[in-house]
Amino acid sequence: MDNNFLTSYFRDLSQLIEPDQITLEKLILLKKKMVEVHKNGKKTLIFGNGGSAAMASHFSVDMTKNAGIRCVNYNEADLITCFANDFGFENWVAKAVELYGDAGDLLILISSSGKSLNMIKAVESARKVKFSSVATFSGFKEDNPLNTSGDISLWVNSKAYNFVENTHQIWLLSLVDLIIGSREYSA
Repeated sequence: MDNNFLTSYFRDLSQLIEPDQITLEKLILLKKKMVEVHKNGKKTLIFGNGGSAAMASHFSVDMTKNAGIRCVNYNEADLITCFANDFGFENWVAKAVELYGDAGDLLILISSSGKSLNMIKAVESARKVKFSSVATFSGFKEDNPLNTSGDISLWVNSKAYNFVENTHQIWLLSLVDLIIGSREYSA
């Protein structure tokens, strides 16, 4: 029984991560945008909740250290709890974008459902600050608010959290390797 579950599980996940042409084009576009923002002396900000926050941290460290592209996330407990307490949890990311973002920066937001209000409000804040672009990673329903609000929107056709999150992780880390231009390198 467990064998059947895992066989089906990995087969279905592998079908999700097999990219179509549209996904490939969006990933290449995001890579180009990150490089352009970096060349213009700007930075990439990335946010997520829960497991997506952990992904944002992993991605930002690898992007900065290994790919040489300045990428930051704001997962410090003191910042999150301060901003959530003072401005409301639904506004903490928007406030971080407002206070730490600069015109010309790039914003990446991750939400499995695409309905996280703090991510949706961050898009509005990035527009006010005049970010160069907003990239979104979401899943579940294709017409979710985050997916429909990004300039570059990557969507996973699944309602299974771990399938969506695993796919996001693969897509994000593929960007690191794409910018480096290699799968194997000294870290």
